Amino acid sequence: MGYPRTVNNLIESFKKLPGIGEKSAERMALSTLDLDEDVIKFFADNLLAVKTKIKRCSICNNLSEEEKCDICTDSTRNSNILCIVEEPKNVVTFEKAGVFNGKYHVLGGLISPLDGITPDDINISTLLERVKNENIKEIIIAVKPSIEGETTALYISKILSNTDVVITKIAHGVPMGADMEYLDSLTLELAFDNRMKISE
Repeated sequence: MGYPRTVNNLIESFKKLPGIGEKSAERMALSTLDLDEDVIKFFADNLLAVKTKIKRCSICNNLSEEEKCDICTDSTRNSNILCIVEEPKNVVTFEKAGVFNGKYHVLGGLISPLDGITPDDINISTLLERVKNENIKEIIIAVKPSIEGETTALYISKILSNTDVVITKIAHGVPMGADMEYLDSLTLELAFDNRMKISE
């Protein structure tokens, strides 16, 4: 005999989240039975609010509750440098690290011909508009080190080759403290390609 239909429906709901399998969904669903009613209401209200209040920034495509996100409207940031990322969660990663004080541009994906994703399917046309209309001096491409990431980086550098914008890419390679024998070939290749001179 299984769970009542209401519990099963909640389990199925949790399973729709990425990375949540049957066991995790079951554990989460049963845990909600122990929560106070006001906590459940708070949780439900926030689920609905995410769908109704969150939109994409009209400038950079980041997540925002307003037409323009907090980063795009922040006058203290360097508006001459754009960091190109794949998804909004990448913006959060850089912001938490505190390593960048410019503006961002969220592509919303990477070029992947095998998956049928072309430059028209990601947020590149608005990038070109920003380069044309804003005083962009440097673009830092900060996408993952994969075939799709490299393809996207090459495409962006190619379409901007006739501009005065400096195109750079974050370095990828061997992470600090890594054991060399466990590194994959792409990581090693990028480490060699991005090697730095240390001799005088």
